[in-house]
Amino acid sequence: MTTTGGRGGILEDPVDLAVPVGLDAAEAAARLRATGPNTVTPPPRQHLAVRILRQLTDPLVALLLAAAAVTTVLGDYPDTAVIVLVVLVNTVIGVVQEVRADRAIAALDRLAAPAARVVRDGRELAVPAADLVPGDLVRVEAGDIVPADLLLIEANRLHLDESALTGESVTVGRTPGGEALAGTVVTTGRAAGTVLRTGAVSALGRISALVAGTRPTTTPLQRRLAALGRVLGLVAVALSGLVFAIGVVGGRPVVDMAITAVSLVVAAVPESLPAVVTLALALGARRMAAAHAIPRQLHAVETLGSVTVIASDKTGTLTEGRMTVQQVVTSDGARYGITGTGYAPYGTVHRDGAAVAVPEGLRRLARAGLLCNDAALSPPDDERSDWAAVGDPLEAALVAFAARCGLDPQPTRAAWPRVAEHPFDQAQRRMITVHRSCDQRYLVVCKGAPESVLGAPLVDATAEEIDELTTTARRLAAEGLRVLAVAAALVDRMPDLAAPTGLRPVGLVAVGDPLRVGAPEIAGSFDTAGVRLLLITGDHPATAAAIGGQLGLWRVGDPLATGDDDQTAHPDTRVFARTQPEQKLDIIAGLQARGEVVAMTGDGVNDAPALRRADIGVAMGSGTEVARQAADLVLVDDELSTVATAIGEGRRIYDNIRRFLRYALAGGVAEIIVMLTGPLFGLAVPLLPAQILWVNLLTHGVPGVALGAEPAEPGTLRRPPRSPQQSVLGAGLGRDVLVTGALIAAVVLGAGVFAAHRGLPWQSVVFVVLGLAQLGVALAVRAPRLPGARHGNPGLLVAVAVSALLQVGGVLSAPLRELLGTDPLGPSVLLACAAVSVVPGLALRLARRRPSLAASRPDADGA
Repeated sequence: MTTTGGRGGILEDPVDLAVPVGLDAAEAAARLRATGPNTVTPPPRQHLAVRILRQLTDPLVALLLAAAAVTTVLGDYPDTAVIVLVVLVNTVIGVVQEVRADRAIAALDRLAAPAARVVRDGRELAVPAADLVPGDLVRVEAGDIVPADLLLIEANRLHLDESALTGESVTVGRTPGGEALAGTVVTTGRAAGTVLRTGAVSALGRISALVAGTRPTTTPLQRRLAALGRVLGLVAVALSGLVFAIGVVGGRPVVDMAITAVSLVVAAVPESLPAVVTLALALGARRMAAAHAIPRQLHAVETLGSVTVIASDKTGTLTEGRMTVQQVVTSDGARYGITGTGYAPYGTVHRDGAAVAVPEGLRRLARAGLLCNDAALSPPDDERSDWAAVGDPLEAALVAFAARCGLDPQPTRAAWPRVAEHPFDQAQRRMITVHRSCDQRYLVVCKGAPESVLGAPLVDATAEEIDELTTTARRLAAEGLRVLAVAAALVDRMPDLAAPTGLRPVGLVAVGDPLRVGAPEIAGSFDTAGVRLLLITGDHPATAAAIGGQLGLWRVGDPLATGDDDQTAHPDTRVFARTQPEQKLDIIAGLQARGEVVAMTGDGVNDAPALRRADIGVAMGSGTEVARQAADLVLVDDELSTVATAIGEGRRIYDNIRRFLRYALAGGVAEIIVMLTGPLFGLAVPLLPAQILWVNLLTHGVPGVALGAEPAEPGTLRRPPRSPQQSVLGAGLGRDVLVTGALIAAVVLGAGVFAAHRGLPWQSVVFVVLGLAQLGVALAVRAPRLPGARHGNPGLLVAVAVSALLQVGGVLSAPLRELLGTDPLGPSVLLACAAVSVVPGLALRLARRRPSLAASRPDADGA
């Protein structure tokens, strides 16, 4: 096989074009300097002010800003400063994490820059699309993104998806003389054209503007937290108004009670929640990046925690994505094995385990597969050590097969120039080409699915011949191989490509794409996590069943659906075969209609619509640009096991958010109960506004944020996913908040009443006990860990310790006593306060240990 060096590698010329030479390298370089690279202007960078405004429009933060405005009007500047400080910290964290996420996505886009097939100096090259210049001759085929605006000089059954430009989902046909616009997707057929416009002046520039102007939809977590913020805001305002009214009726000054009411609003609202959510998502994204995955949206990491079904493509996702011809069967029934590495054009042919010379029948089959083919092979270069496929991987495997049978692809194609073709399409599942022989006759070659090729009137063969080949095809498919049938005939006149007849079977080609290492174990891990893995492929049902069996998804007797079925698939179906792109959408829509949260994985252009339709789209980093742009999560290393890591991160994040809510809301409930019921127990004003804000700052601040960094609980990936309809306060969390808040309030009020009876400064006792009790609850709601394991979040311990010292400092330090209006407490009183404050947290720990110990007993479920 003749090759030379050069950028991207030089490929054999598969077709005879009207303008076969293209530009020369010197002219292309000159035009590139003149016109600049074929890249669109990147979306405008978001100004810092826009990022800050987005953070400040969060419902909880907006409520805090309103409270700050009220305290400013009332002249309570210390409280205003405290509120503004909390808002400032949250905003800084949110903006920093947004910038980090944008940089990570930009780095991935640079890593997976698109390539184009261009003809220069009469030879075909694979070059970065950014290097295209006006006048270049470019070739595209099904699955390609048109890299620049092209004037078509050749178009064979070309259909384009122009939805990115027009919004129309129906594909449109294009003929020679028409234009193919940059950014559109070739759905069927193939074409060649000269570049008219590149860069920002091409249609791709308009796509960039559209993308920049698209507003992302909110995730379930965002919607839940926004609703929670509205509810908390209304409840806090209502209860604070009640406290204000009670105080005014009781003769307290209106201004003092107004400040107290505002302070209660701040106390009742977990203003650290946005910071906790942002930090938890940022830490999750960082862990994902370390595991070679990039979330395109930060909240997508959390959404993965509720996934119940993963609908996975096969090629390149569950398999290695490198197709190789492994077995072939010639028309006389002889079966041969083919060995070789990847797409390298060398290997051996063997029969019954022994290497053999290539017989004429096998050579005819290899030649037919090479001619009815649009792919090429790219040799190793400075950036790649292996041979690579240019074009469809399946067809590239046929090119490598022909080379291993002793055929030189370029001279062979030159000796049999193509004069007509019927490109492969999903409807007929076959491709037909016509080639002129040296004696001016026509060689007609057809390849495709066995059921589409081996039948009359296309094939002229006896029923016994067809039955034998069909049976062999089923056996090969049952081994997990993708089987193509090939037929050909040498005729005197140009045939009717719409309905050819009289071809003779040439043989069968079985192509394999081995499973990725560890794929069955990954499928098992999803089952353990309560997530169903589905296999959706365009392969023959027997091939799909074989792959499903190797993955542990399918056993004999299990349902298996095909895309051609008109009936709704059985709910337990886990393997779908012969599936076309639009049918993937129907499968996903059906799953979602049954309440499933669906993650779709894929790497090809045909996967993009399903990636968009799924709740979470997961694209392979080495896949097509269209798939990456449609996805929410991009796996740089193409490892499906990373999705399991992402699911664990999503569950950990959601657990930590609920953990913080239990802690923070319980503290707010306790403070409101103390303020409302304190006067009933003789505590006229249980807490001053400054004291409420101080407790709130210490408990909801650093310790609350530190809770967002709690490690995953043991067994996170051994429990079923949560229901997507479940409220963020569901599964008993709302009840736990009320119970915990009541417990804290009871301890605080008890301590205050006791101190009042003993003649101690009871307000300071209430202040100290309230703060320490809440910090004790923070330790009690930590993620459980296995016996003997070290705690994975030392930051929480440090945060609680520092906050506890500052809380006690509020009655020990003279400046703080002046600021907060507290009285000094002696060591014995402080020790008593600390002892009493332990009660709520200790009660929670004991309540959580009891069911855990019961569940750990061997006879817990039986007996």
